[in-house]
Amino acid sequence: MATDRWTERLAARAAERRAQGLWRQRRTASQAPRLDFAGNDYLGLAGDPRLAEAMARGARRFGAGGRASHLVCGHRDVHEALECRLAELTGRPRALLFSTGYMANLGTLQALCEPDTRLFQDRLNHASLLDGATLSGARSRRFHHGDLGDLERLLARAPDAAPKLVVSDGVFSMDGDVADIPGLAALSRRHGAWLMIDDAHGLGVLGERGDGCVGRAHGEEEVPILVGTLGKAFGTAGAFVAGRQELIDHLIQFARPYVYTTAQPPGVAAATLRALEILAAEPERRARLARLIARFRAEAAGLGLPLAASHTPIQPLVLGESQRVMAWAARLDARGIDVGAIREPTVPRGQARLRITLSAAHADDDLERLLEGLAECQAAEASAAAEATP
Repeated sequence: MATDRWTERLAARAAERRAQGLWRQRRTASQAPRLDFAGNDYLGLAGDPRLAEAMARGARRFGAGGRASHLVCGHRDVHEALECRLAELTGRPRALLFSTGYMANLGTLQALCEPDTRLFQDRLNHASLLDGATLSGARSRRFHHGDLGDLERLLARAPDAAPKLVVSDGVFSMDGDVADIPGLAALSRRHGAWLMIDDAHGLGVLGERGDGCVGRAHGEEEVPILVGTLGKAFGTAGAFVAGRQELIDHLIQFARPYVYTTAQPPGVAAATLRALEILAAEPERRARLARLIARFRAEAAGLGLPLAASHTPIQPLVLGESQRVMAWAARLDARGIDVGAIREPTVPRGQARLRITLSAAHADDDLERLLEGLAECQAAEASAAAEATP
């Protein structure tokens, strides 16, 4: 039967992935006390009671759900207020809410690109940008990570009359490094291309006001399309695209993931507005985060840990092999410490790593526990190697 053939096909794919040591396990988070060095709650706002209360007030006022899409009857004044506040934060004329960052990237690329568009993406861009390129049907090329020379060569080969769009993460989610925004902007202008930056991991953390690695430092003339997410540093959920009026009007008309999706729950929008108030009123959160990053890197260097060059909250400990990464993650897990165990295909083969993320909510003792756990992993590995030596 056809059903049996499908079941056999799925079972074969599952067996293949298990044999490769790449099977992903979903774990249900408990309320038991654990240290979270795996999430993206960079400012420690996800558990802030002020956001929970704002969300509850929003739900009591507007109801729990969005009821319909923004274009039907789901767009409330709390959504409008949030879009205005996000535009102000990033120094753009307008902003448009999406339900997730993935949808924002899919919708923007699908709406802007046509078959004659030439699309140029950094090789390490987030999966949502790569998938958006596929959905758009545009001719897409990927340049070497952070290599402006490679990008210029690709741009120079594109037909002059073709619409061109350069796309990059702002902060790369697996490596924690920051794109060369001025270099990308200058190169895009020189070749008549628009520049789109997804600043999911920079917004709230970088910039003078937490406006990210783009924000007000690089206006809409440099970066016409700015994407940001709300479920990381802001501690809530959703995403937005910011830019000029014509861009937002176009997305409202043609971005299918926006047009055909129920609006964000209004309580979430209310909580995000509260998060933006806290971001402005409590700059000490970002200052503490910067101190934690500097201390972690200094002490990790003292231990000889192979950290990648990142000065953002994303601190990748590149161990190389998947089995090694899983062994370190399991040892930390036994100590009540959660870290991201990242393997292929999320990162290239041979670059498996522990993705350690820091938060302003971490206490000094939390950092000590993490460093002690990492030192224990080193010691256990050295001991096993010594025992295996004849």
